[in-house]
Amino acid sequence: MTGETITLYEAIGGDATVRALARRFYQLMDTLPEARNCRAIHPPSLGGSEAKLHEYLTGYLGGPPVYVEKYGHPRLRSRHFGAAIGPAERDEWLLCFRRALDETIENPKLRDIIWPPIERLGHHMQNRE
Repeated sequence: MTGETITLYEAIGGDATVRALARRFYQLMDTLPEARNCRAIHPPSLGGSEAKLHEYLTGYLGGPPVYVEKYGHPRLRSRHFGAAIGPAERDEWLLCFRRALDETIENPKLRDIIWPPIERLGHHMQNRE
């Protein structure tokens, strides 16, 4: 045992897994009837959103800080303030993320580490009652 610490990014499989997570998240948002309110506040094409989520999650999970290098500090709440995010949109976003996480991250312990801060983020992003 080397005592070497690895990041969540490395533990889940690096770029390929983060890319798959972002892709699956937006596939679910685009196709699940129970995510229609959340889908409605996104642009017609989800390609740009998927790319930004991939870049954000890469750095968030301990990989290269791609998002910050391109766009600066995430300021996620202020960047999303123009979108009406109420309880329905929040819960639908969380539903899609949870399902994508469950489908793309094999190790349940890693999912259990990733989920709580993502859930807090979803609640933090709500800007309407």
